[in-house]
Amino acid sequence: MKLTFWGAAQQVTGSMHLLEVGHYKILIDCGLDYEKETYQEENQQFPFDPASINLVILTHAHIDHSGNLPTLVRLGFDGQVLCTPPTADLTSILLFDSVELFLRKASRKPRTKRGNFSGPKPLYLHKHVMDTIDRFVTIAFNKPFKINGDISLSFVPVGHLLGAAAAILTINDNGIEKKIAFTGDIGRENYPVLVNPDPLPEVDYLVSEATYGGRMHTKNQTLEERLVQEITEACIKSPGRLIIPAFSIGRTQSLVFALNQIFTKKLLPPIQIFVDSPMAIQATEVYRKHHNLVNQEAKDFYQTMGDEFEFEHLAYVQTMKESKDVSNYFDPCIIISSAGMLEGGRIQDHLYYNIQNYYCTILFIGYCAKGTLGYKLLSGAPIVRIKDREMMVYATIHQTDLLSGHGDHNDLIKTIKQTGQPKKVFLVHGEDKSLQSLSLALQEDGFNVAVPDRGEVFEL
Repeated sequence: MKLTFWGAAQQVTGSMHLLEVGHYKILIDCGLDYEKETYQEENQQFPFDPASINLVILTHAHIDHSGNLPTLVRLGFDGQVLCTPPTADLTSILLFDSVELFLRKASRKPRTKRGNFSGPKPLYLHKHVMDTIDRFVTIAFNKPFKINGDISLSFVPVGHLLGAAAAILTINDNGIEKKIAFTGDIGRENYPVLVNPDPLPEVDYLVSEATYGGRMHTKNQTLEERLVQEITEACIKSPGRLIIPAFSIGRTQSLVFALNQIFTKKLLPPIQIFVDSPMAIQATEVYRKHHNLVNQEAKDFYQTMGDEFEFEHLAYVQTMKESKDVSNYFDPCIIISSAGMLEGGRIQDHLYYNIQNYYCTILFIGYCAKGTLGYKLLSGAPIVRIKDREMMVYATIHQTDLLSGHGDHNDLIKTIKQTGQPKKVFLVHGEDKSLQSLSLALQEDGFNVAVPDRGEVFEL
């Protein structure tokens, strides 16, 4: 049995791991690597023949885990993609959105003499996304699925996102049973809407994410307290606006539920809230469809108060005209818009009109990769480029980790310890500092830890 790390190796994005059991090849996740300037060109160069892959296991829908699946299909992969039902639904939304982003990038530069776009060529088109969706085979949580005579798979809930799972593979390797777990991304306890991560079983080998290695989440303030504080400062003490960049899938639904609870309890006077993201509207429907998988708090709220994602003074913005009307709304308000790292989507329009507004606060609630506009603002850049224009930053920039979907250092340690004493723990999906911090802590607890390089191969 052989394991090769082809993505999220000593970096955060682009998750992709190749497990070979004899001649059978399984790819665990196939995410977009968007940490390089030339990511569209980089992502279409697979280090193996896509047609040689027999199966893909998808841990969850986020684009850094799912976003390169259509490229894999376009270049010859014709096997199944195994995932949970919500992951299939949410991934479909994200992949179609990726096509739109590719097409917009291609159209930004002038056309050639033949009338073709001269921008970067799309990685894939709608047809390739449809071909990918056709390959989805959904498996419920905690229901063993026999892949072949030697390999079975179980999905264990890990929070983080609706449908997110750790993949537990039980393998007969030449008469010897071996278990290997891939955590995907591990969530945190008591997160709005999402269930707590289930304990992982004991395994022989573990591939764990390390996003928050060496870092702890804020403990001295609740999410409710922080949101009340930010809204009070931005919208009540001064007649301003609070803009919250939020990923349309996952983060927005949890934020909306948290705001619903705040205003239901009348902790603040009514304030208009806009969710400006058609994709968030689609994703919210998926959350409603799979309501049996939300946490007990959300289920109880639904029974007593109604829909977690609908309340007075909340408006979902669908069309571009409606979005422009939000820009012209001059009363205090909260605007939730995507994308979370500010690299695309309608959030850029709201930034364009508000980045030089002293009465505007921008509250980041998630991770921003190096090189993104969000990262630059969080790093204190006094001037940023938005829509081909250099703009001074006068808006107030704040950040909180209270809506981070990732477990922190202690959560990661707890999850890894649940798996007993694996022969080896592989750490991926983290910046160098996080990887090294988590590795050191685990080694001090007696674990055999590896932080693999891209392309590094391990015989298991």
